[in-house]
Amino acid sequence: MKRLFHRNGKKNLTAPSNELVILRQVIPWQGIITRLVPFYKRRKGRRGKSLRMMVAVVILSRLRHLSDEGVIQAIRENRYMQYFCNVPDKGLATFLNPSTLCRFRKRLGTKGMAVLEDVVFEQLRQAGVIQGDALLMDSSVLESNIIYPNDVRLLYKAFDKMYQFAHRQHLPTWWDQDHLKKRWRAFNLSKQAERNAYLIEFYALFMPALDVFRTYVRALAMPKKTRTHAANLLSVLSMLETQTQQKLAGEQHIANRLVSLDELDARPIKKGKAHPSCEFGTTIQMTFNRQGFLITTENFIGQPNDKTLYSGTLQLFTARMERAPDHVVTDLGFRSRQNFKNTPETIGSVFLGRSDDVEAEQRDFCRSARSATEGFIAVAKHLRGFGRSLYRGLQGDRIWTLVCQTAYNLKKLVQLYRQERLTEESLVKLGLLVG
Repeated sequence: MKRLFHRNGKKNLTAPSNELVILRQVIPWQGIITRLVPFYKRRKGRRGKSLRMMVAVVILSRLRHLSDEGVIQAIRENRYMQYFCNVPDKGLATFLNPSTLCRFRKRLGTKGMAVLEDVVFEQLRQAGVIQGDALLMDSSVLESNIIYPNDVRLLYKAFDKMYQFAHRQHLPTWWDQDHLKKRWRAFNLSKQAERNAYLIEFYALFMPALDVFRTYVRALAMPKKTRTHAANLLSVLSMLETQTQQKLAGEQHIANRLVSLDELDARPIKKGKAHPSCEFGTTIQMTFNRQGFLITTENFIGQPNDKTLYSGTLQLFTARMERAPDHVVTDLGFRSRQNFKNTPETIGSVFLGRSDDVEAEQRDFCRSARSATEGFIAVAKHLRGFGRSLYRGLQGDRIWTLVCQTAYNLKKLVQLYRQERLTEESLVKLGLLVG
C-alpha cells in the first residue's frame, strides 16, 4: 500500500492510512467516469472541468459536511483533499467556482447521482465487503431546509414573491409595503392567542394583492420562461389562498398542505416522537444490512403508509444484493397479514415488531438487529447528512440522499478497515493489500 501511495501521491503526504488516501484507492473512478460521459455532449458547449475532479469534490463535500464554497476553500488548504480530488498545484487558487458544482449536479440530476452511488456500491459488494444476509428496514424524515412554518409567515412570504415579480417587471408595488412591514413586526411581537386575528388581517391584505397579480400574469407581455415562472407562482399562491380559507374555516387536517413557498414538496410528517412531534420535509425509506451498510434508499412526498412500502422495499433489496436476505427485521409500522403473505418462503425469518414472529433461537438476533437499526438511522441523520436536505424539491432531496448514501457507505468501509474487520480477499479486490 505504501508503494502505491508514494507512486501516485503528492509531496508532503505522510499518512498513508488517512481516510482520503484509502478512499482514493478504493473508489472506481474510471467506472464512474465511463458511465457519466453520456451526460455530456461532445460537440456542444465549452470544454468542461475534469469529470474525475468534479465527482471527487461532490463526494468530499458530503464526507466532510461542507457547502460548495466550503469544500472548495478546504481543498485549497488541504493536501490530502487535493490528492483525493486530483487537483493539480497549478491554478489551485482558481481551480473551481462554487457555481460550477451546482451546474454539475443539475446536469447529472438524479440519474447521474444514482450512477455515482451505484458504481461505488457495486465495488464494495463485489469485493465481498457488503453482505446481504439480513435486511433491516425503517423509514424516517428527511427534513427540508426551511424555517418552522406558520400560516401568517406563508402569507408574508407570498408578498415577498410578488415583490420580486414586480421588481423584475419594473412595476410599482400594488399594496402598502410599509404598512405590511409594520403589521409583520407586530405579529412577531404578539402572543399565541392573537395569531388567528393576525391571520385574518394578513389574509384580508393578501386577497386584493393576489387578484392584481393574477391580472398582471394574464395581461403582461413576457418572455416564455418568465411567463412560465409567473404562472407557476400564481398556481402556488392560489393553493395558498385555498389553504388559508380552509384554515380560517376551522379545518384541522388539510391534504397536501403547503409549509413553504420554496420547498413545495415538503409536508408536515409525524413519526410518533415526543419531540419534535412534527417534522417538515419528505419521507425517506432506508434498508441496512447487519453490518450497518446502507443498501437502499427511497424518497417520497408526504407520509406513505409503511405497510404499503414493505413489499417494494424487499424487492429493491433483493435485486440490489442479487439474493434474498435470510432475515427481515423491521418494526410494527410495517406489520400486516399481507406483508407476511407476500414475503418469499426462502426467507428464513421475518420479524415485524413482535418476538413471536420468529422462532425462539432467532429472537435474540432479531431484537439485536432491530435495536441496531435505530442506531444506524441515528448515525445517518446526525453524522452522515440525512438529518436535513440542503437541496430543493423532491428531486433535490433525491440527489442529496444518493450522495449522502455514497459517503455513508465509504465512511463505513473506512471504519471496518481500521478495525481490521475486512477479509484479506476483500482488501486485495479493493487494492488495499499488495501481494
